[in-house]
Amino acid sequence: MNERSFYEEHAAPLALPPLQGEHRAGVAIVGGGLAGLSTAASLLARGVRDLVLLEAEQLGSGASGRNGGFVMEGFSLSPQALLRQLGAEAARSLYGASRDAVALVRQRIVEHGIDCQRTEGGALWLDWFDTPASRQRMQAHAGLLRERFGVEWDAVDREQVRRWLDSPRYGGALWERGAFHFQPLRYVRGLAVALQSQGLRICEASPVRELVQHGSGWRLQTGTGVLHAEQVLLAGGATLRGVHAGVERARLPIATYVVCSEPLAPVRQVIHTDAALYDNRFAFDYYRRLQDGRILWGGRISIRERRPEAIAALLKRDLLRVFPQLHDLRLTHAWGGLMSYARHEMPQVLQLRQGLWAAQGFGGHGMAPTALAGEWLADALLGRPLPQALRRYGLQPVYGAAGLLAAQARYSWAELQDWLSDPRR
Repeated sequence: MNERSFYEEHAAPLALPPLQGEHRAGVAIVGGGLAGLSTAASLLARGVRDLVLLEAEQLGSGASGRNGGFVMEGFSLSPQALLRQLGAEAARSLYGASRDAVALVRQRIVEHGIDCQRTEGGALWLDWFDTPASRQRMQAHAGLLRERFGVEWDAVDREQVRRWLDSPRYGGALWERGAFHFQPLRYVRGLAVALQSQGLRICEASPVRELVQHGSGWRLQTGTGVLHAEQVLLAGGATLRGVHAGVERARLPIATYVVCSEPLAPVRQVIHTDAALYDNRFAFDYYRRLQDGRILWGGRISIRERRPEAIAALLKRDLLRVFPQLHDLRLTHAWGGLMSYARHEMPQVLQLRQGLWAAQGFGGHGMAPTALAGEWLADALLGRPLPQALRRYGLQPVYGAAGLLAAQARYSWAELQDWLSDPRR
């Protein structure tokens, strides 16, 4: 079993030198994942050139470079909850902005010629339960999107789902046509190369050891250098440690898992659609067919990081519940890692102090929302206020180990509810 992710084997590292000596910048970005690079892209698009990005390891080495690669509208928080919490106007505005962000990611891929295996097929939200109550909930979800958000997800009947997937597991589905999927690590590194050509300075292997206010700006100390900056963005997600206690206390570092199979011969293919695929359980599977015929499969949420062999065994069982005919399928890669979740299930995009900003908590739904956060932050760093609605989703404390145990308990309870609701258990 390969301990490197499949993505790592197919995305050449940039091998950029660390920060050496003493430097100055208008804006320092801490974190070389999607949030940091997206903000850099948005600042460069607005004419800001004096930027330095510091990455502790390699670009995309965190959650940004090892996720499922689904680029979809919305947030981890459901549209129903957005309406309850924000009211119709603000909820519709935020949701609409997330749709614009999907288009922005697609635009950047095309504009910069990023070879990230973009696959246009939308996303299918599959009905795992196929009961009258579940079908009614799916219909209500589609109706709410249409009536309250002006968004149309197409209903797909059970027979069409069976034509696309050789599995009796599902009922019907809802189809988000505007979604797509890609190789996230190649996107991260391809975007970085494009931004370098526009003037972005990137330093890898440059973990920030200390961040202190210095005069009217900030002083960032790495192991081998010092950077003075007028403004700083903390965008390291779950990997950012020892820099700002308040930011760390407000995120749940949750482990997620992904596996990748050997390429399937055409005669053995069980997925006959280019769509990204996921189901309507709380503890859902998400998967897709890669361009070379492999199946990439993700799922589970845990507070435990696991070894590749354990991840492979766990997710192989999940895969066989959907495609039992693939009992002899060989998994070639298995990987996991931490993602940054917030208790309120929304991104934490905010100003911490004068000249100090943060972006984290994208919660496994960050491909498009990180691009949106970059747009918000670029405007904010240039003097425009962040959207008022974001104030509701600040740095709620997660209470350390107690918060992690509570998150695991909630997940386990939801798994039990899923099991009890499944007529085929």
